[in-house]
Amino acid sequence: MTNASTTKRTRAVALRNYFSPFGNKLVQAGYAAPDQMQQALIETRKTGRPLTDVLQMITGRPLPPELQRQYKKNQLFELKILYGVEFLDPEINNVDPLESARLIDSLIPIDICRRYRLIPLRRIEGIPVSILVAMVDPDNLEALDDVNRILRPKDLELQRLVITPEDYEGLLEQYHSVQGELDNEKKKLEREREIEKLADITEIVDNIDATVSAAKDEATDELDAVDGNQAPVINLVNKILAKALQEGASDIHVEPQEEYLRIRFRRDGVLQQAFEPLPRKVTPAVVARFKIMSDLDIAERRLPQDGKIRRMYQGRKVDFRVNTLPSRYGEKVCLRILDNSATQLGLDKLITDDDTLAIVRDLASRPFGLILVTGPTGSGKSTSLYSVLAERNHPGVNISTAEDPIEYSLPGITQVQVIREKGMDFSSILRAFMRQDPDVILVGETRDKETAKTAIEAALTGHLVLTTLHTNDAAGAIARLDEMGVEPFMVSGSLLGVLAQRLMRRVCTECRVPYNPTRQELARFGLSASNEEEVIFYKANSLTHEEIQQARMANQLCQKCNGSGYKGRVGVYEVMRNSERLQAMINEGATTDRIKEVAVEEGMITLLAYSLNLVRQGYTTLEEVERVTFTDSGLEAELKAKRKSGLTCRTCSADLQPEWLDCPYCMTPRFTDH
Repeated sequence: MTNASTTKRTRAVALRNYFSPFGNKLVQAGYAAPDQMQQALIETRKTGRPLTDVLQMITGRPLPPELQRQYKKNQLFELKILYGVEFLDPEINNVDPLESARLIDSLIPIDICRRYRLIPLRRIEGIPVSILVAMVDPDNLEALDDVNRILRPKDLELQRLVITPEDYEGLLEQYHSVQGELDNEKKKLEREREIEKLADITEIVDNIDATVSAAKDEATDELDAVDGNQAPVINLVNKILAKALQEGASDIHVEPQEEYLRIRFRRDGVLQQAFEPLPRKVTPAVVARFKIMSDLDIAERRLPQDGKIRRMYQGRKVDFRVNTLPSRYGEKVCLRILDNSATQLGLDKLITDDDTLAIVRDLASRPFGLILVTGPTGSGKSTSLYSVLAERNHPGVNISTAEDPIEYSLPGITQVQVIREKGMDFSSILRAFMRQDPDVILVGETRDKETAKTAIEAALTGHLVLTTLHTNDAAGAIARLDEMGVEPFMVSGSLLGVLAQRLMRRVCTECRVPYNPTRQELARFGLSASNEEEVIFYKANSLTHEEIQQARMANQLCQKCNGSGYKGRVGVYEVMRNSERLQAMINEGATTDRIKEVAVEEGMITLLAYSLNLVRQGYTTLEEVERVTFTDSGLEAELKAKRKSGLTCRTCSADLQPEWLDCPYCMTPRFTDH
């Protein structure tokens, strides 16, 4: 054997004696050469980096998991011997990151944890109660003093564990990852506490009273003395807005009365008092605060004003459309809540009747023509229009909208806000659209002849135009356009169909009460007892204010509807599809009643018939039908169509079977001239 080989072997033996048992194992396993191991040890001592990290950098290979585990095991054992305390291995010992995060947020601040590289793990019940803390350096006297200074006043003791720097960093990352979840828990608790306080505004009102009284002493004019920026007023207005959003209101009415200020919310289409009446003296302050929030002129009290408020609520943006109106006892403020996140778009989510849904989708799929959506304010017209746009919205279709205001935000759609002060009204925006190569155009509202004619011209020249009108039913849209001065031939040539709609309250499925309506009740709606025998009708279990308080105290209040008997709303639809027969009648100037009668004969389901179907399906009640859709003209159109088919008695309106010659209820002959 040569001297060189002998020298090399001697040097290798010396290096093995220089390495730790783990280092020798790495060399024997062939992961690292002795020279690489020596270089790694020198680099580790110099930089303080973990040996495994340095080795992986030198060799260019990841450390096998079994060797990584062996290294950590040796490292933890050495730390236990060095510090004389038990070690923590998060891979073996379960650590609850949420419990650890709560201790950091409530007991040992994160800056202390970072400064001394420690993590509180859990609370250990005993005598005394102790906090288990994992530390990279359990003998750091400064860290021990600071932690004990926090724990001793709370009668808590410190229990230590030793942890590797790598595991400390891993637990710190877990803390940051669960911080969002903890923040949500805090926000939820804060919201619950705030909601509990919403109904009690006595303290705030007392503060406002004191503020207004003090101001009166220093000023001659009560209105000039009111400052809308006073903190109690801000708190009160914020509570009003927050409670309205929490309860799912669609409108807020702030109404000055002779002796008090009334606050009402519109929920599920019905106005309800939100608070006990407030003292009249707070009215100017509250109105001034709303004006300041919506950038209105607080000095102008004799003219109506329009404004807008945008606020964050539970992480989402909510807009309030504000209108002030001078009244006898002060300015009334009405706020319409525009909360996009609370509305689900999609025709199938709105229309429950399959046939009606199929007709609307067929109309919306046409390449050109005019579709009118009619109904009163708050009947869901915008939601229906945007549901149509959502189904047509894909890269191959150019959609443009003109709105006042923009109520929904859909990606991929060009939306234009009406600004009348700058001359940008609906008709001017529509004319600009015609040079923008649109496929589908939405006009937020048609109220004048110029807008109507421009929309119809667009529908006649290869564009699908959607717009709204304020009419009572589908047939009434024809008369409304005629009143605007639009020629009948333009209407008949462009119109695809009219969708009339309403919103009815859904009866609460948790507390609704089944019942059997009398024959007289059914006949009032054009129904016969014989045909409704197998139908289950429901009444809403609506409680008075006193009954709600009693039920709450007895823990018997319905958790879903809180005693109102209704929860949510369901749409009622009437689709009048244009046909050759209807086109001829429009050109002839037929009356609304005649147009409606023919539409029913051609298969149109009226608002009344649709709502009665919802009653049969258990969605709502006959009381809601009477409140929202029941009209004598609607019932008459239904009965006329049935009488012409010979299936309804002209005297008692009972439904007849085809084989009956006389009505079995009132004995009226079926086949007589009527």
